[in-house]
Amino acid sequence: QVQLLESGGGLVQAGESLRLSCAAPGSIFRIGTMGWYRQAPGKQRELVAAITRGGASNYADSVKGRFTISRDNAKNTVYMQMNSLKPEDTAVYYCYVEIEYSGTRIWGQGTQVTVSS
Repeated sequence: QVQLLESGGGLVQAGESLRLSCAAPGSIFRIGTMGWYRQAPGKQRELVAAITRGGASNYADSVKGRFTISRDNAKNTVYMQMNSLKPEDTAVYYCYVEIEYSGTRIWGQGTQVTVSS
């Protein structure tokens, strides 16, 4: 089963930064939208940010102005720079990629982000 490789999570204090990375195997062709969801304990999974193959991006209101999503199409990799982190950003972050024309999503294993106050 194909999986994405996530990295970059960790424990930081409020106000600090983290950068998440997510790489898809080179065997996956025609990757369309890439993005990140997160799930906090006792809450539903929510979309944090997404970016199309052409570079158009959208963000959850709660992270606008603090998080920046980017991608390197040549490396099949998506990144998310997270600045000014808050305790409420604490969650497991999951990346995904969509296969163009099929809508199939492939997910990462999740990486824990913990922000202490």
